[in-house]
Amino acid sequence: MPLIPSKYRPPKKIFKNGDFSTLYSAMFRKVKGVKQTRERLELPDGDFMDLEWSFAKEKTENCILIFHGLEGNAKRHYVLGTAKIFNENGFDCCAVNYRNCSEEPNRVYYSYHSGRTEDVKAVVENALSKKKYKNLVLKGFSLGGNLILKYAGENDNTPKEIKTIIAVSAPVDLEGSMRRLNSKRNYIYSKNFLIELKTKLRDKARRFPDKLDINDVNSMKTLQDFDDIYTSKVNGFADAMDYYTKCSAKQFLLNIKIPTLIINAKNDSFLSETCFPIEEAKKSNHVFLEITEFGGHVGFVDENNVFYNEKRALEFVLEHLPK
Repeated sequence: MPLIPSKYRPPKKIFKNGDFSTLYSAMFRKVKGVKQTRERLELPDGDFMDLEWSFAKEKTENCILIFHGLEGNAKRHYVLGTAKIFNENGFDCCAVNYRNCSEEPNRVYYSYHSGRTEDVKAVVENALSKKKYKNLVLKGFSLGGNLILKYAGENDNTPKEIKTIIAVSAPVDLEGSMRRLNSKRNYIYSKNFLIELKTKLRDKARRFPDKLDINDVNSMKTLQDFDDIYTSKVNGFADAMDYYTKCSAKQFLLNIKIPTLIINAKNDSFLSETCFPIEEAKKSNHVFLEITEFGGHVGFVDENNVFYNEKRALEFVLEHLPK
């Protein structure tokens, strides 16, 4: 498909600044009116994920599954914004808390990561088996965007009920994105992520002292250190680079057979040039790439507290749902 020209124009000049858009969305935006009901999804390996359901006013055959970003959760306002607009337009919503991202620590030594698509599969199967939906939409932010794109591209037997996929601020080349995050320009962002990750990992070191040395946790100075010492080893990868290579969604995009929209902003400081899959989109009949001039990382601030990625996702979904 040709690249989609973007219509996004920030409502105020200040939101043309990528950092301001990123921080405003993460720290200051508030979304009200979404009532969530929690379901605990038990997983085959003895672990669990907590799902937050919100519902349309009337019974519906449509549901959107939302996957958050690194160290996010299902109550982040960028998640609630999507839940609200889809609930108002006839969709139930299941917002996913990854392993170890709700209030209770997960049960096993490992946790979520950018390529753990078996957890996406579990959420999809749960929605289909318990609720009998005919039309599913998957929407992922940042890490969640990479995750659902990988799921759709590596899986030849994607359920027919999945009608569309939307990925926002998706780091489809994990190595490139990690290099950007580890740069001096993004020091504050990466430092905050690392603090949150190490806090959880210290808890794991206390609960699993035979598997993880607290001194190894304290030695981590960068996000790549975290992936070298913990993420890669516990998930069967040789090291961080092996993890990035095998879990980057970019290599799977041409296999996707479901209408898919990727929205990435040029001024997203988390994304390298390799995170804009222009050639893949040109060769694909199913992947649509929209590159906005502005928006930052999971920003896209717009008028009336309804952000552009939310409006655009709904528009794209309605275009591709069966009539």
